[in-house]
Amino acid sequence: MDTLRVLVTGGAGFIGSHLVRELVSLGYEVRVLDNLSRGSLENLGEALSEVELVLGDVRDPEVVARAISGVDAVVHLAALVDVEESIQLPELYTEVNLVGTLNLVKASRRVDSFVFSSSASVYGDPVKVPIPETHPLSPKSPYAASKAAAELYIKTYSNIYGFRYVILRLFNVYGPRQSRSYSGVVVEFVRRALRGEPPIIYGDGEQTRDFIYVSDAVKAIVAALRSKVSGVYNIGSGTPTKILDLAYMVLKVTGAENLRPEFGEVRPGDVKHSVADISKATRELGFKPTVSLEAGLRLLVDFYRRLGGRPSTSTESP
Repeated sequence: MDTLRVLVTGGAGFIGSHLVRELVSLGYEVRVLDNLSRGSLENLGEALSEVELVLGDVRDPEVVARAISGVDAVVHLAALVDVEESIQLPELYTEVNLVGTLNLVKASRRVDSFVFSSSASVYGDPVKVPIPETHPLSPKSPYAASKAAAELYIKTYSNIYGFRYVILRLFNVYGPRQSRSYSGVVVEFVRRALRGEPPIIYGDGEQTRDFIYVSDAVKAIVAALRSKVSGVYNIGSGTPTKILDLAYMVLKVTGAENLRPEFGEVRPGDVKHSVADISKATRELGFKPTVSLEAGLRLLVDFYRRLGGRPSTSTESP
């Protein structure tokens, strides 16, 4: 069988760089579209010499058409991901996350597969946990709304052009090369602990999240590429973690157990509980996360210590 040619948008960002490295190691031909506004070529490491790089923005239809020409599949990760920033800059989030996605799906007439990284934030405050894919969508921020609307465009153009799509609603992904804005609570807690500062919890700490290590998220994306199915899938650990428990776990892993969390006001756009029902992804994609939260935090802390305690500044770039 011929080697699959894959376009990864935002391939120099957090999840993107991990995915690109994995695809290269698996023998895929990889093209990366990134404008490097928030990503970095350093994130790609040795894989950089093995990929075709297109420097440009998903908001530019001509750049998108050039990047997508000749590929078999698209993995669309390029996005702005900061909930608070999206409230301040909703137009920008619409342009990058929605119009950028529209440009890609319009250019996907000849691709076989389109894999999209959506977000658990599309569910808003759930009426049921763990959250199934059939749960109603109720975004609480412009970021979440942009992801929900992008999903609809992907489904619409799949109906028009006939390409297979897989929408992955990612829960709280964390790991090396993660920025503060991307699932920022983990990075912020680690950053502060490594500086000898207490973690700051917005709210009472009883809110829950579903944290998934980046290598497990990458496995899900690769499984989506290799599958023959179309549909929407939750990608998380399936395990709820209270933010207060996360704070104490970070303090333990960083050796800063002398510190105690501090508390602030609840932030606009935050949801109370977010935990994935991953049974559909397990059943249809063969997805099974393997990295526990404590093990993942240790890997993350070790990475930051090698950097001198400085988290990455990258996100998935548009």
